[in-house]
Formats: sequence, structure tokens, C-alpha cells
Amino acid sequence: MDEQASIANSTDDTIVCYAPSMITTNGVWQGDNPLDYSLPLFILQLTMVVVMTRTLVFLLKPLRQPRVISEILGGVILGPSVLGRSTDFANTVFPLRSVMVLETMANVGLLYFLFLVGVEMDLSVIRRTGSKAMAIAVAGMILPFSIGAAFSFQLHKTDEELNITYIMFLGIALSVTAFPVLARILAELKLINSEIGRMAMASALFNDMCAWVLLAIAIALSENDTSSMASLWVILSSTGFVLFCIFIVRPLISWMIRKTPEGESISEFYICLILTGVMISGFVTDALGTHSVFGAFVFGLVIPNGSLGVALIEKLEDFVSGLLLPLFFAISGLKTNVNRIEGSTSWVAILSITLLAFAGKIIGTLLASICYQMSYREGVTLGLLMNTKGLIEMIILNVGKDQKVLDDKTFTVMVIVALFMTGIITPVVTIIYRPTRRFLPYKKRTIQASKPDSEFRVLVCIHTPRNVPTIINLLDASNPTKRSPICIYVLHLVELTGRASAMLIVHNTRKSGRPALNRTQAQSDHIINAFENYEQHVECISVQPLTAISPYSTMHEDICNLAEDKRVAFIIIPFHKQQTVDGGMEATNPAFRLVNQNVLANAPCSVGILVDRGLNGSNRVASNKECHYNITMLFFGGQDDREALSYAWRMSEHPRVSLTVMRFIAGEEASEPNQEDNTPIASTTETDADRERKLDEELIKEFRTKSSNNDSISYNEKVSNNGEETVAGIRTMDDTHDLYIVGRGESHISPLTAGLTDWSECPELGAIGDLLASSDFAATTSVLVVQQFGAAMVGDHGDEEDPNEPFQSLRSTNLRPHPPSEPQNMYST
Repeated sequence: MDEQASIANSTDDTIVCYAPSMITTNGVWQGDNPLDYSLPLFILQLTMVVVMTRTLVFLLKPLRQPRVISEILGGVILGPSVLGRSTDFANTVFPLRSVMVLETMANVGLLYFLFLVGVEMDLSVIRRTGSKAMAIAVAGMILPFSIGAAFSFQLHKTDEELNITYIMFLGIALSVTAFPVLARILAELKLINSEIGRMAMASALFNDMCAWVLLAIAIALSENDTSSMASLWVILSSTGFVLFCIFIVRPLISWMIRKTPEGESISEFYICLILTGVMISGFVTDALGTHSVFGAFVFGLVIPNGSLGVALIEKLEDFVSGLLLPLFFAISGLKTNVNRIEGSTSWVAILSITLLAFAGKIIGTLLASICYQMSYREGVTLGLLMNTKGLIEMIILNVGKDQKVLDDKTFTVMVIVALFMTGIITPVVTIIYRPTRRFLPYKKRTIQASKPDSEFRVLVCIHTPRNVPTIINLLDASNPTKRSPICIYVLHLVELTGRASAMLIVHNTRKSGRPALNRTQAQSDHIINAFENYEQHVECISVQPLTAISPYSTMHEDICNLAEDKRVAFIIIPFHKQQTVDGGMEATNPAFRLVNQNVLANAPCSVGILVDRGLNGSNRVASNKECHYNITMLFFGGQDDREALSYAWRMSEHPRVSLTVMRFIAGEEASEPNQEDNTPIASTTETDADRERKLDEELIKEFRTKSSNNDSISYNEKVSNNGEETVAGIRTMDDTHDLYIVGRGESHISPLTAGLTDWSECPELGAIGDLLASSDFAATTSVLVVQQFGAAMVGDHGDEEDPNEPFQSLRSTNLRPHPPSEPQNMYST
């Protein structure tokens, strides 16, 4: 019996007796073996599959492998290739009688996952990229398809006639690109928002469309009925189903969305209707003779982009992709038997197929890329990315095996080829294509280095509309002029939830009157409208709104990459705390603080953290001529303070800004703090300290000389011997200020702030910034804490150097990236 069961696990011709009454056990205390019953056995199988998959995900994470590799490998390990070689294991854990339950649940999971893939696909991407993506996709399919057709003669059994269906299944499997897997690889490589990433996504999308059409045709041709009319009816009826979804189902779903009030979530009743529609679509296409997953995929494609799609993904993705989908790969693994590949000839064939199909897609994609004036490196990278295999190929292979078109050996060979091709993509792309190399070095990384007659570029980060009024008033006070206009990139930061991958949305002006699809878009609309209104009422301002959707842990990468790409000189990010009704400060989201800390450590330009307590009330229109800003800049010395003074100097040229510069000078009793009282700093030698003091004196001297005739600017000096006297001096200042501007000062050791860092609640603000932002100090005044580009390298991260950074030597010496003969301040009139 054991021998028969063992044979049964590897063949499709065995008759299995199944007892419907044996679903749940009566318990081990009554002598029942739980594994003899369907439900306990299924729970054990599901647990083993999930545990195996998650273990492999953890082990392969350092190699940056996509999850699909772990899922396929997990299935192969549980199958007859590894653990299934043991007859006892195969008959106990995966007996043939359990396959029906396992396959049914796996196909239900597959059904809903393909529905989600369809929901996530945005067909407008193809329209936006035009013929370029289509040409690349088609060119990348022709050669691999031809190679698959050529190798079909070698892989096919010699005693059976080779038919067109076998050639089609093999060719489609080699030429397809797995869109969901590619999206995750691009997100992992941080290429999702790059030009090559968008082109790869659009090409993969079109490739998937072609693959599904070809698969439907292949399934139709593989029907047992040899009559050509049967295949024709399958194709025609499937086309009719697609048209029904487009012209009947999509308008109905759009009506459901319109019936939902703006800002509210979609009704649970509508969600249930749509989820039921997925099963009905699967049933219809299965009955028509295509495949159930084809119906679910098409049904997902007709779901309009927006709140409904996001809601469906949030409700289904974790359960479907985390629990049910691995079952499909387990089933595929149970069908994969490496022992069927005998002799070195078969392994040479596998290697040949892998290399030729790999090279074929690269060559085809490269030729198409060259025709569209893309570089060779980009063409090869695009070809590598288009070789991504995964779920779609596994579906094609499983359908081919179920239709008895592919034999066990061919199936196993193609699974191994898919593993090889997908597994090497991420490491190879990481080596040959580094986006950082595309960026040419730019000098205007700081406010101090910017020229007075050039555009001043600022990246403003916003979490909620509450941040908007103060930031607009701050930008208004930054003195936009015809000589030096301000270009503002407004980035709405949104946490990634329930989507396949991170994304960056560039907004165009939305049609007025069109309702927002969800709360996130409603917030984006409010933010965009506020800045567009500001742009219309104020001259010399240009605004480009964007939305970044990514996890908080990697959000700083989107911010820094955008800043690098747009060549901005200054990033403004909101503080993670906001003012409460009683004047205190409370944290809005702890993750905001992590984002700020990461931006400070990795920014390619200067950064300002804005502690928002309102700027001139924050309720007046920015263009109101009555607005007047009283700004105080506290100068202690160091490159951060020089940057803060440069920004304050620019603001002082605004006719409605009054600037007070308070410089604190160390008294005779002040002593330099030693290393025991402070964290180690890179610039601690006497030479560096002298250089810093010299640069401070030069900038202060220039500032005083050029602003001596400006009545709106006042300069004061205060002597202090220690941190306690500094705090007392700040407290004695009047409270008529609208904004404090201070340097972060992490790279500068000063007796003026000695001991203050020991009590800092938020070290990312520096000693003085933390003091001004505390709940018991300056309760009505906003604070802008400035860090100059390079300060993080000299301070906290002095041991970390960026090998691609062209100004690394300038960072270490605290010099600006322009000749010393140029004036240090660029905002003189």
C-alpha cells in the first residue's frame, strides 16, 4: 500500500478513494489520528508551507531576493525533490487524497491574487509611455518565444507528435515578464520612480497583456476536442466576456464609487458584491474553457483606480498573498521532481535554455531601446528587468501540465529555469546599474553657496494640511524676487499601506469639481489647492506638487532622491510634534521623527526642521500686504549657524521682514568643553576650531558691512560663559518674535552650549533648537532649525563617507563648493 501511495504521489493515473465524512476528528483521546482527517491535515499543510516560505524569505533577504523565489523554493523543498523523497513524509503530510482540498484552496487564493494584480495595474501607464513601451515589450517577447519554440523539439518526448500547443506553452513561459514580481524588485532597488523603472513597468504591463491573450489562445487550442470550432468558440466567448466586463461591469462599479460620499470608505455591501463578482468571473471563464484566473484578472482590471482599489487591496492582500498564495507554489513544488532530470545532457539543456532565453530578451529589449535613443547600459538593465519570472509563468506551466500538454520533465526544467532567471536579476542589476551615477554634481547644495541672481530651489515636505499655512508664510518671507525666484517642490508624504510598491505621484492641475476618491487624495487636494492659490497671488513663485507613497522606514530615500534629482538647495521638513490647545507640544506620529533623523543624516543639501507654532497667526492670506514678520536669528558659530544666517539674510531683504541677529560670544571665563562632557566630534583639532572661527568672523563682518544701512536689520552681541548663562540670555529677549532661526550645531563644540545637550529631549534639533522647541519655552514662536549640507558628515556621521559624493573633501574642511575669492554671502543687494 505504501509503495502504491508513493507511486500515486507522482502520477495522475491513480484512483483515490475519498470519504466526505472524514472532515474533522473526534480527538486523539478516542484513538483518532488527526492526519487521517481533511481539516487537521490541511491546517498542518498550510502551517508547514507558510513556515517554510517565511524561513526562506528571512534567509534570502541578505541576497535581496524577491519573495516569489522563496515561495517556489519552499514548494520544491516540500515536494518530491527534497523532503518528499521520504515515502513516510510524502504519505503522512502530503498524501494524494489531500491534493483535492489543497489544490482547491490554492486556486481560490490564486483567483483572488490575480484579481488584486489586475486591480493594481494602471493601464494608463501604457498610454503615457506610448509606443516606446509596446515596442520594447514586443521586441523582448519575440526572441525568447522563438528560443522556446526551438528547444521544444529537444524537450518533447520523442515517441509523441509535437503539436503547436506544446510550442506555445513553452514559448509563452520563456517570454513572459512577471509584473507583480518586477514591481517589488524595482521598489527594492529604489528604481520604481526612475525613468527606467517606469519604462520597465509599462513594458511589463503590456507584456502581461500579450501573455494572457496568448495563454487564452493556447488553452483554447489544447482542448481535447480536435474540432477547430470548439477552440474558436472558446476564443469568441472569452472575448465576449472581456467586452462585458468593460462595458457593463466597469460602469456599474463606477456608479458604486459615485454613490459613496466624498472622504468616506466604500460600503461593505459593495465590497461583498465585488468579491462575489470575482468568483462569478472565475466560474464563467472556467465554464467557457479558458481558466478561472483569467476571469478574475480581467475583473480586477476593470476596477477603476482610486479608493475602491486601495480598500480591496488593504482587505485582501495580507491574507491572500501571505496565507493562500504560498499554497499554489506548494502545489507547484509537489509537481516538481528534480529526480526526473537525468544525465548531464538535461542539465546542459537547462543551462542553455536559461542563457539563451536570458540573452534573447536582453538583445531584443536592447535593440528596441537603442531605436528610442536609450543608452546601452539602460537597454541592458531594462532587458535584465524584463527577464523577471514568477507567478504568471508558474500559472502557465501549471495550466500546461493540467491540460497534459507539458510532461513532468518539461515542467521541472521550466520551474528551475524560472528560479535561475529571477534569482540573478537583483544582484546583476545592482552591480551594472547605479542610479546615483546618473546625477551630475551640483554646487548649490547650500543656501550660503547659492548665487543672488539664480533660482532658489526648495523642497517642502508635508505630512498633513495642518503644516501648510506656516510653511507658506515661511516661503513668503523668503523673499521671492525676479532676480532670485523661488521654485517650490511640495512633497506630500503618505505612508505606504496596502499597495504593491512605493510610488511617487507628480500632480497636474486636477479638474475642478471632481470629488476626491479617498482621504489621502482629499488631503493632497487641499495641500495642492493651497499652494496653487499662493502661486497665483504671489509673483516669482513656481510650485510643483508631488506625493510620495512609501514606508516611513524608507521615506527619507524618496525625499533625498527627489532633492538630488531637482537640485534643490534647501529641504524643509515639519517637526514631529505639534502645539496643543494649552500651548504644550505633543508627538503626532513617532515615525515622523525617524523620517526627520534619516533626512538629516542622508540629505544631499541643507535641511531645516520647522517647529510649527504658527507664523504671524498663520491664518492670514500670504499675499496680504499687512503681514509683517519679526525674525530672530541666534548665532553661536559653526557651519550650521552660518547657513542659518545666510537664510535669515535672504529673508531680511523682504520689505515686510524685520531681522534681529543675536550673536553669543564666549566670555573670558568660558572654557572649551572636553571630550568627556560631549560626544566625539570630527572637527576637534585646534586647526579646525581656528578655521571655523575665521569663517564665522568673515561672514559676520560681511553681513554687518552690507546691512549697516538697512533699518530693518539689527545686530546685537551677548557675552556668555556657559550654557546656563546662554539660556538666561535667550529668556531675557522680548517675546515679539514670529520666528526663531538657529543652526543645529551638531558639528560645532562651543562652551556657550556646554551641558545643554545632557538635557536634550530631541537631539536632532541641537541644543538650542531643543531648548526653543520645549513646551515651557517660547510657546507662541515657531522655530526653524537649520543644518548645512555636510554637517551631518562632520558631526554624528563623521566616519561615514559617500564614495560617489564629489564634494567629500569640501565636507571635511567645511568649505563651500565655490572658489574662495567669491564672497561668502550671496544675498547682497
